[in-house]
Amino acid sequence: MKRSTINKAYRRASEFFQQHGWALLPHFKWDITDFGLGHFEQQGLVLINLAEEPEYCEKLMYAEADQRTPAHYHKQKKEDIICRMGTLCMQVWDRDDKVHAERSFQLKVNGEYRTVQSGTVLQLQAGERVTLEPGIWHEFWPAFAQCIIGEVSTANDDAHDNFFDNADIGRFPDVEEDEAPLINLLSDKK
Repeated sequence: MKRSTINKAYRRASEFFQQHGWALLPHFKWDITDFGLGHFEQQGLVLINLAEEPEYCEKLMYAEADQRTPAHYHKQKKEDIICRMGTLCMQVWDRDDKVHAERSFQLKVNGEYRTVQSGTVLQLQAGERVTLEPGIWHEFWPAFAQCIIGEVSTANDDAHDNFFDNADIGRFPDVEEDEAPLINLLSDKK
């Protein structure tokens, strides 16, 4: 991923957050990724780690139309994904059932369990949330132009607890330094 693409994504996300009243302190840890696929406009996400504690984590994310966060699950992490602004589409699959969509399972949506079919696409409006237990496959993207997404979770380990269905995916991108960085990323080598 080119540093110029990272800088552009940082500027666009920062401007969008500011325009919509989200105050971001300079010490927050930024994470901008194309998942190692080289197609940020199609498979990319801007994340900001707001809190990283041994017991919990909070992130704020920004995505634009046509940007998907690829299908993945976590073995350890339990998380709430919250649509903070816009409309968020989220496809979910039952544990160990990414291939077989005939099963149904219980999923907590807006604090209440409901039965959903594996492979279901949910549309979350601002304020709505999905609670993902460990092992639940999920993929998400904005339904329209832009979306602000929140995450509150148990302890976070991005380096070892993200399991993607595409073997080519890497959680953090390799960065090609084609211009000076505007920010340091969580994955930048210090």
